[in-house]
Amino acid sequence: MRILIVGNGGREHALLWKLRRDAPSAEFYTTMPNGGMAPGCEVVGIAPGDIEALSGWAAAHRIDLTIVGPEGPLAAGIVDRFQDKGLPIFGPSKNAARIESSKAYSKELMRKSGVPTAEYRTFTSQEGAEEYVRNQGAPIVVKASGLAAGKGAVVCMTEEEAFAAIDSMLGDLRFGEAGQEVVIEEYMEGEELSVFAITDGENCVLLVPSQDHKRVGEGDTGPNTGGMGAYAPVTLATDKVVADALTTVFEPTLEALSNDDSLFKGLLYAGLMLTSDGLKVVEFNCRFGDPETQVVLPLLESSLLELLGTVAEGGSLRGQEARHQRAAAVTTVVASGGYPGTYEKGNPITIPETLEKEGLMVFHAGTQLKDNSLVTSGGRVLTVTATAATFSAAADMSRAGAAQIEFEGSFFRSDIGWRERARMEIK
Repeated sequence: MRILIVGNGGREHALLWKLRRDAPSAEFYTTMPNGGMAPGCEVVGIAPGDIEALSGWAAAHRIDLTIVGPEGPLAAGIVDRFQDKGLPIFGPSKNAARIESSKAYSKELMRKSGVPTAEYRTFTSQEGAEEYVRNQGAPIVVKASGLAAGKGAVVCMTEEEAFAAIDSMLGDLRFGEAGQEVVIEEYMEGEELSVFAITDGENCVLLVPSQDHKRVGEGDTGPNTGGMGAYAPVTLATDKVVADALTTVFEPTLEALSNDDSLFKGLLYAGLMLTSDGLKVVEFNCRFGDPETQVVLPLLESSLLELLGTVAEGGSLRGQEARHQRAAAVTTVVASGGYPGTYEKGNPITIPETLEKEGLMVFHAGTQLKDNSLVTSGGRVLTVTATAATFSAAADMSRAGAAQIEFEGSFFRSDIGWRERARMEIK
C-alpha cells in the first residue's frame, strides 16, 4: 500500500508514527518532511499547497491513500482535485472546509442549525466593529474570520485591548485576507475541550477528548499560539459530556453541512467550552489538531488507517468504534525564542540519544536536516509526548524530556495540564 501524507509538522509526524504501526509494510511518502519524519518515509519535493503538482504526482505514483494534515490545502480544494482524478483522499471538500476557513460561515451555520455557541456579530468595517465593542463592553473575543494558523483569536479583557485587536486585523491587516472580516463574540467562562470526530458525513467515530494550551506563557498567559502542549484524557469529559457533544454538536452540524451541499467527510474537530449553561462550540477545525494529535494518537489502540481508509474510499463508519488505552498522554512543545512573534531559524538542535524510550517519544515540527545535522526551522520546534498509567506520571515524563532538548533560545511551558493536576490534588 502506498500512502501519501500532505504536511510536515508535528501533527503529520504523529500521523506517520501511528500509520506505520497500523501498516508496517506500507510505503509512506511525505511532502517536504521535517527532520524527524524524513528517515521514515520517501521525500516528495512538492509544497503541501501545490495541489495541481501533488495530484499529478499521486496519480503517476499510484498512491492508494492520501491524508491531508494542514488546513490550507483543504481550504484550497485539494480533496476536490484528487477526487476529480479518482484518487482516494481523506479530508473534506473545499465547500465543507469552510467550517474552518470562514468563522463567519461557521457561526451562521451554527445559528441556523441550533448548535450552541457564543453570541456574535461579523464586521468588515473597523468603525462598526469598534461601536459594537463599546455597546457590548469587555471581556470580549475578537477573531479573524479566515485561516490564521491558530493565532487569530484574541481574548480581550478590556475595550482597549479589543480596539487594538480590531485595528491589527482590519486596520493593519496583520493576518492579510484572513483578517479582512472579523467575528466578535461574547466571552465564555469555562474550560475547553478538543474533540475529534472521524466522519463519513453522517456517522461519527469520536476519539478520546483532549485539552490544549494556546497561550504562550505559564498559567495560560500571553498571546495565543498554535498550541504549547496538550493532554488526554480529560476528567471533565465524562461519558455524558461526550454523548452530548455527539448529539448537540456533531450530528446537527454534519446535517447542516449536508443540507448546504457541503457534505463533510474527514476529521471534524470541535473546540468546545464547558460553560455553566452546558456545552458551547468555540470553533470548528476541518482537520486533526496540533498538538492534540500528539496525545490522542498514542492512546489509540485500534487502527487509524482502517477508519481513514474507509472514509476516503466512500465507505460507511456505521457501527465502528475507536479503542483507546486506559492510560494518559501529555505533550510539551519546545519552541523557538520569540515565538509566536519573530524567531531565529537554523539553530542546531541537540536531542540525547537516550531520550526516546518506552512511553516517551519526540514528534518533530519545525525542524530540518541541514548537512545531516538537525536544525530549527519553525516556531514550534518539537513536541515531547509521554504516555503513562496516570496523568501525573505522564506530565512529569513529558516535562523532564523537554528539559533535555537543547537549542539556542529554546523554551517550553512546564505547566501543561495544570488544571487537571489541580483537580487531582483536590481529590
